[in-house]
Amino acid sequence: MNPFGPLLEAKGHVVLDGGLATALEARGLDLDSRLWASRLLLERPEEIRGVHTAYLEAGADCITTACYQATVQGFRAAGLGESDAHRALLRSSDLALEARARAGASDALVAASIGPYGAFLADGSEYDGRYGVEGGVLDTFHRDRFSLLAGSGVDLMACETIPSALEAEVLLQILDDHPGVWAWLSFTCPDGDSISDGSAFIDVVSACAAHDRVAAVGVNCSSLKHVVSLISLARTVTDLPLIAYPNSGEQYHAEDGTWSGAAEAERGWVQGMRAVRAAGAMITGGCCRIGPDIIRELRDDIER
Repeated sequence: MNPFGPLLEAKGHVVLDGGLATALEARGLDLDSRLWASRLLLERPEEIRGVHTAYLEAGADCITTACYQATVQGFRAAGLGESDAHRALLRSSDLALEARARAGASDALVAASIGPYGAFLADGSEYDGRYGVEGGVLDTFHRDRFSLLAGSGVDLMACETIPSALEAEVLLQILDDHPGVWAWLSFTCPDGDSISDGSAFIDVVSACAAHDRVAAVGVNCSSLKHVVSLISLARTVTDLPLIAYPNSGEQYHAEDGTWSGAAEAERGWVQGMRAVRAAGAMITGGCCRIGPDIIRELRDDIER
């Protein structure tokens, strides 16, 4: 059964968490590292658990583990042995599961974050997707991490911030090779009809809809101003639950780790999400620069 099914039946809508790194930085933690927030799996795991708890207390029905940028390859490059790298990855699931138990939120879902190849490269190419590598490289990169996290006790996999049609194809094949595992796929989109590598959004949604055990499909870490168009397009080709968790609207600059532009979260982001729901999104939350306070506002707005 689709893991979102019972929550959607009971509540009609599922609220996701927001940006993990956003909430960690708000606690005064320095994430300036190629491992980004995943470094805290090694150094400050209690802070990660605390952020998960904050999102659950804000009303999130689903929290995502702190392994978006965590990979065996990345941990090995940071000096860990393979077994220690595996333990660090598994710790991301343990912390989210512990937070759910401590919060008494037994109905909440825990999703293991599967970030794109570009997140490992840490060069901003999760917003580009033109990696210049073949599918075999992407399969080797994703498969072991996917398998490890799929067996870690989580409810489903969050294949998120996907910028590339080829990468989506690889992830769908890996999902097909793991019977009993469910995943959502969400894409980065620079406009209202394409994903970051230039592929048509409607085509990648159709590809996802053709595979079993895709729990939801949609868009994340993209500007809210494009999301209504994207969700409306997706609804024309699939009856799957549609997922949308846009960022604040600011623009990230990978070269120096800074943000620029207006923050929609400061004025109208929660109200703008009403149109996203009206377009057909049944699972919504936030991404970069969206913290627990805004997720609480989103929850309250849905329940009005």
